[in-house]
This record gives sequence, C-alpha cells and structure tokens, in this order.
Amino acid sequence: MNYPYVTEFRQSLVEWFNAEKRNLPWRHTSDPYKIWVSEVMLQQTRVDTVIPYYNRFMESFPTIELLAEAPQEYLLKHWEGLGYYSRARNLQAGAREVIENYGGIVPDNRHEISKLKGVGPYTAGAILSIAYNKPEHAVDGNVMRVLSRVLHIYDDIAIPKTKKIFEAAVEELIDPAHASAFNQGLMELGALICTPTSPKCLLCPVREYCLAFNEGEPENLPVKSKKGKMKHLTYNVLVCEDDQGRFLMQQRPQEGLLANLWQFPMIDTSLESVEAFAKDYALEIKAQQELLTFKHVFSHLTWHLNSYYIRCDTTIMGDWLTKEQIELLPMPVPMLKVWEEMKKQIK
Repeated sequence: MNYPYVTEFRQSLVEWFNAEKRNLPWRHTSDPYKIWVSEVMLQQTRVDTVIPYYNRFMESFPTIELLAEAPQEYLLKHWEGLGYYSRARNLQAGAREVIENYGGIVPDNRHEISKLKGVGPYTAGAILSIAYNKPEHAVDGNVMRVLSRVLHIYDDIAIPKTKKIFEAAVEELIDPAHASAFNQGLMELGALICTPTSPKCLLCPVREYCLAFNEGEPENLPVKSKKGKMKHLTYNVLVCEDDQGRFLMQQRPQEGLLANLWQFPMIDTSLESVEAFAKDYALEIKAQQELLTFKHVFSHLTWHLNSYYIRCDTTIMGDWLTKEQIELLPMPVPMLKVWEEMKKQIK
C-alpha cells in the first residue's frame, strides 16, 4: 500500500472518535462477552433498533454462563423482532464453547476466537480490538466504504475476496496503541460522516488525507455490483381458532430460514388452497375473515402474505395453544404482525 499519510490519518481519526463518539451502551464496557453480543446484534441491524434489545438482553443474560445455560426458546423470545435468528443460536453455541473449552474466558487471539461458532473475521477482529485493544482488522461495509475513498480503492466490494484487500489495508493503517478507538473510529466515520450517498466531507476529520476527496469524486466509491434477482413467494397465513379458544401453531424446522420459530400455518398459494389445507387438517370452517395483506422482505427473498382468521371445529391432533401460551413463544416479525392484527379485530 503506497499511502503517504498513515501517521496523520491515525491520529486524526482516533482524536475525532474520542471526542465525538456516540454514547452507546456497549461503549461503557470492555467485557469481551458484552462486546461480542453487541457486535452480533449490530450485524445488518440499525443501532437505534439494537439499543433496547441489547439492554434487555444484558438484564436477562448479564454473564456468558447465563446465556450458555438458557433454554433456546427463552433466548429466541429475547431476540424476537431482531431477525436473522441464526445469530442468536450461533451466539449461544459460541458461548457454550467458551465455557467448555476456555474456562468461560473469551479468547484474546484470532486463532482461538475464530473457532467459536458464528465468529467470522469481522466479529473476531471487533472483539479483539475493542475489548482487548489488539491491533486486529475488523472490516465491515462501513470500513470498506471509508477506506475505498481514503485509499482510492476501485475493487468491487460485492465480491467476497475483495475484503482481503481492506483487511490488509487496516493491518497497515491501524494504530497499535489505540486499536479500539481506531477500529471504532472507522466504523463511526462510515455510519455518521462517510455515508453511502451525500458524504459529509466538510465535517470529516480525515478529509485532508482522503484521496477520493482530493480528486473530487468520493461519491463514485465504493464500487459495488448489484445483487442477484430477488425471489418472491406468496403465502396464505391462517389463524385458526377452535371452539375452546385455542389456535393452531406450527414450529419451523430446526435448520434454514427462521429455524425453530413458531408460526401460524402458511400455505404456498402456488401449491395448496385453504380448502385443501382444511381438509388435510380435518378442519370444519365456520367463519373466515381477512386480516392483513402485506409483504416481508428478507435479504434474498420477499414473502407476499395474505392473512386470514378462521373459526373452525377440529378433531385432529396438533399444537393448539391458548393466547397466553402463544405470547411466550418466539415468533418471526410477520407472524407478530398478524397476531397483533388478529387481537385488534377479533375480540
């Protein structure tokens, strides 16, 4: 890397971060377990969304031992609404590995910490640098955007191997004495100043050392090719209530999208009708009422959902649960929306 402003860049970034950093709950600790939780929650989730979840999570699981011992359904209930639920399951699996293999102490080196379930290169670097002040790279989308502009890197950041270029750049740039402030400063700069569109260059503490700013083209970077085509699926969601006031629920498979979460029956409209479902489940439909029609967007997939309340008689076995039991179950956001609408409409 032929970059002439390494010392100046380090100093300006660290000083700016120490003076201007946001007051966030995970910045009041150097406990590697708590840093780990915050970093996992912040993956693909806005800071403002994470704050109340993080605070509640720490109230229920203040130590890594309590997280490791928690029933998974109780854990997922705390994660309900954050999405990407595999993060919670991997976090708990990793916590159990720390208890079993490292005496409850989160490893302080990349070799060992990277063995933990769900800990990739970014999370490993974030924990090591923020909690242990180790000069390790922690490259996420914010960091790639900042450094693509500062260093004039035109490699496509949508290509996975490009991250290696930025990891190597951080290793050369990072302030060995202030690794925590340096890495958090890069992330903070990307979140607040060096934004994807309309970067606030006049407020930037390192603009003098930014090659893209000096060339007058920061908005042209980073280079990022478009994602593949989004898949669309349409479902009917059936809130089936029997004459005892119980509702039919289903638990999703242990693997895959929204694993282990609970939902109302979902029917792929291209494969099955409501009538066919009712026949399969020996449901005698007494009344049917439309609830919500909406869409839910995942990173790679969009669900188009039509939801209905169905009053029915049934003799078939299944998970028929009371309202009180359902309130304790971890459910994905689309099901929570349907459930809340049902409670409003059906008294």
